[in-house]
Amino acid sequence: MHVNIADRTQSFIRTLILLVALIAAATSSAFALDLDTARNTGLVGEVDNGYIDIPPGAGTEARPLVGTVNQERRAAYADIAAKNGISIDVAGRRTFEKRFPGFPAGTWVQIQGKWSKK
Repeated sequence: MHVNIADRTQSFIRTLILLVALIAAATSSAFALDLDTARNTGLVGEVDNGYIDIPPGAGTEARPLVGTVNQERRAAYADIAAKNGISIDVAGRRTFEKRFPGFPAGTWVQIQGKWSKK
């Protein structure tokens, strides 16, 4: 049986492209950082204003996550504020106060501008 080299090459290239795409998809999801992981590993901490930030000594790899989470939280606080006749800032602070007891030991927290571990 005679197989055309061009057909084999095309088939190989398609397989290679598919393999590269699968590896890229697996790699990006494997390295995606979620809030719980970032908080538990000390890459982000909770701030008493209801937002998250990068604690001392942590790298900047969580910076995109901080922006996304804070944007989502601000929208949620705006909704809470509108429903309760309070400011967004008050909604954020009150949410932090309610959530603080549930933070695991070792979570970075910033209270009145000072970082510490709970």
